[in-house]
Amino acid sequence: MNASPAAAGSGSGPRPAARVAGFEPSVFSVYAQLAHEHEAIDLGQGYPSDGPPGFVRDALREASKGPQQYAPMRGLPALRREIAFDHGRWTGNELDPDRHVLVTVGATEALFAAFQAVLDPGDEAIVFEPWYDAYPAQIRMAGGVPVPVPLVRGRDGRWTVDPDRLEAAVGPRTRAIVVTNPHNPSGTVLREEEADLLVRAAERAGAVLVADEVYEHLSFGGPLRLATRPGAWERTLSISSFGKSFSATGWKVGWTIGPEELIHGLAMAHQWIPFAVATPLQVAAAEALRRAREQNDRYYRELRAEFARRADALIAALEGGPLHAVRPDGGYFVLADASALPYQDDVAACRDLPARAGVGAIPPSAFYAPERRHLAAHHLRLAFCRPAHELAEAGRRLSDAFADRRPPRPPKEHRPT
Repeated sequence: MNASPAAAGSGSGPRPAARVAGFEPSVFSVYAQLAHEHEAIDLGQGYPSDGPPGFVRDALREASKGPQQYAPMRGLPALRREIAFDHGRWTGNELDPDRHVLVTVGATEALFAAFQAVLDPGDEAIVFEPWYDAYPAQIRMAGGVPVPVPLVRGRDGRWTVDPDRLEAAVGPRTRAIVVTNPHNPSGTVLREEEADLLVRAAERAGAVLVADEVYEHLSFGGPLRLATRPGAWERTLSISSFGKSFSATGWKVGWTIGPEELIHGLAMAHQWIPFAVATPLQVAAAEALRRAREQNDRYYRELRAEFARRADALIAALEGGPLHAVRPDGGYFVLADASALPYQDDVAACRDLPARAGVGAIPPSAFYAPERRHLAAHHLRLAFCRPAHELAEAGRRLSDAFADRRPPRPPKEHRPT
């Protein structure tokens, strides 16, 4: 007689592999669901609710009439040519689309392939706290060991690299240093001296610089690309994304630029992950990149100006309320001081805000190692990539919900312990 399903499932039945057994649902999915349930203005999710411009939509409609089969593994030649041309003129490097560019399923797959390509089991990768939460998970899935280095928040609100902490973290097993620029979640943009510090650390360790630059066109003062710094090119994988620059995050079209040997390693990993990226999306992305260059990069200039206005709109919306935020250098986000709110920590705040105030947020403690999550206990990550009227309404709701709370004092200098 066959065993019953219940009996068959008992004892030593199938179970998930150890590499994923400790993972929890992404913080973004958890708090997006809360915001949805309460019909809140979701300032947690990092995507513009007003979507891409008309010329991007037009490019996709045209692309739908063309080829629909597999693209070449490394990406459509037309798209790789556009990427190589743009990145080359911005960095001063003459790039070969066939040797220096790989198209991926968004920046997330580029990061995953990068860690698979550069880390052997037991190798270490430096990650700066607060981090983008995919980094440590993807490093572990490659068999690597994430080594956290807390950033330091100064009196000006910028989150900067502490040279002493970086030096202490780099060791004989360091094979990668992961850099986000502009930084998510703080919105800080690297300065030249910080970038050079990272390059020197990577040189000493013989490590690869994994540069997550998906917000490169949203740096309000203009981008500082890591590969432009002396000694950086030969050890840097520059990762970017169509979605962030064109408000089309659902396309999941990304790319990596780097020296031939490193790109070859990524391609060898990429071929066993998705193999290729959706053909019509690549066709449309190539056309959109070409269009964005018209009138001396007018599109990118206007994009930066628009998101700078949205950042200012969020800061203004929070004035007089219980949250205090410093204007970021770029990106989609601010880390707001929430110490005036009546919650024990950021998790409790973010679980209650959708119901109490009709506003969704992300707890930044999710971007720290467990032993240092207390450092983010009184902050919230808020996205300003929404239209200005939504940001103003979110500010009004927060003010009304916590009318009895005095505005907090500006943040003091904060050094992790």
